[in-house]
Amino acid sequence: MVLNQDTAPILFDRALLRMRLDRAQKQGPATFLLDRVAGDMEDRLAAVKREFADVADIWTPGDALRRPFANRFKSFTHVDLGDSEVLPLQPEQLDLVVSGLALQFVNDLPGVFAQIRRALKPDGLLLAAMLGGDSLTELRQSFAAAEAELEGGVSPRVAPFADLRDVGALLQRAGLALPVTDVDRVVVRYDSAFALMADLRRMGATNILIERRRTPIRRATMLRMAQIYGERFADSDGRIRTTFDVIWLSGWAPHESQPKPLRPGSATASLEEAVRGSPSPGGGGRRE
Repeated sequence: MVLNQDTAPILFDRALLRMRLDRAQKQGPATFLLDRVAGDMEDRLAAVKREFADVADIWTPGDALRRPFANRFKSFTHVDLGDSEVLPLQPEQLDLVVSGLALQFVNDLPGVFAQIRRALKPDGLLLAAMLGGDSLTELRQSFAAAEAELEGGVSPRVAPFADLRDVGALLQRAGLALPVTDVDRVVVRYDSAFALMADLRRMGATNILIERRRTPIRRATMLRMAQIYGERFADSDGRIRTTFDVIWLSGWAPHESQPKPLRPGSATASLEEAVRGSPSPGGGGRRE
């Protein structure tokens, strides 16, 4: 399958992302978010009452999912990150596709979802976690304020993130049934903005935008950014807050056994009748 790169804007330098992730692995990665995702994914899969045999992990950094899952299934394939977003998967090859904190750096997310849908067997499951929503909003705001004050303009420094509704719509657009999305908001506290940025480097999550500014940021701007961050987003003890919104998403390859929505106009009772006939909360008493 060939992605339609004529219509998908190229936002991310994926070759640079691969270099940054490799560097992070060599320097000692910061894995607290990935470890949380791996644990949550085990719990979510345990709640699914079916067996999976053939499984693929799409682009999860390091071995966060390989460790718990490699020996759990009949076959487990880890798809390494590459410059291309074309997945080396065959049609109806997989029972389950997982991905941890990788899909936020995809240029053509609808195209990748469509490839995953094609690779899933009927009633196969996609379960993934990606950064989105208000992730790093504090850092974004602090950089924008410092650059506007000292440099007379704002350059792109933090990647744009998809929101919950967009992701759900893209799952449906790809032909995945029963799509579900939810957000796990993780607030992490740091001694300073510089400590946060050190962790981002150890995650391989520094700026990979194609339109990023190529010249180094001025020292005065960096110091002012850290000062603004502390003024706006510090707790009473002086430590700063950083938001990471982990968007969880799931969808199934269609199968005849799955629940089907009712046809419009096929209901046999009206909503008004259902509400009128329902007992009020607390056995009819008023809630205070």
